[in-house]
Amino acid sequence: MAFKLPDLPYGYDALEPHIDARTMEIHYTKHHNGYVTNLNKAIEGTDLENKSLVELMLHVSNYSTAVRNNGGGHYNHSLFWKVMSPNGGGEPSAQMNIAKAINQSFGSFSAFKEQFANAAATRFGSGWAWLCVSGNDELFITSTPNQDNPLMDVAEKRGMPILGLDVWEHAYYLNYQNRRPDYIQSFFNLINWQEVTENYNEANKGAMKL
Repeated sequence: MAFKLPDLPYGYDALEPHIDARTMEIHYTKHHNGYVTNLNKAIEGTDLENKSLVELMLHVSNYSTAVRNNGGGHYNHSLFWKVMSPNGGGEPSAQMNIAKAINQSFGSFSAFKEQFANAAATRFGSGWAWLCVSGNDELFITSTPNQDNPLMDVAEKRGMPILGLDVWEHAYYLNYQNRRPDYIQSFFNLINWQEVTENYNEANKGAMKL
């Protein structure tokens, strides 16, 4: 079964002023859609058509560069859209499991925010910053190049992504140009902590769904 471009959970202009409508439209309809199209081409007529996106990520070293790049692009963006919301931002509620886990792993929300921002700002070239759950159910922050992610068996540090930030220039350049740190700070005004909490809970069960 061919992979499909997921519905965007809000309008192109819903995340303004933090992410402008034109960037959202291009990012979703051109970039993400392109990854889906090219992934389907890469697996067409092979037994990979029967595998889930997560299965492809877990064993990506066995597959072509096209599957790695485009499968990663599809996985990463599918997560990215959901962890943002027009009503997001701020800190997670103290009652949320993710708030407790962040405090336990990083000492405070401000420490988490600083470490995550640093991972995003210092990723050279194109890539992603991630908040992940390790095999020991602990949180960690990492970054990956290009369209790689920590779920892949080629990642330096592996885990289940529950929050991701796209730092490819196409994600922010129309509005921020070379000011990646400003874009990163704006992202904190959009984080959908309810979605991140659900991802965290699913990751702890070992069954997080896209």
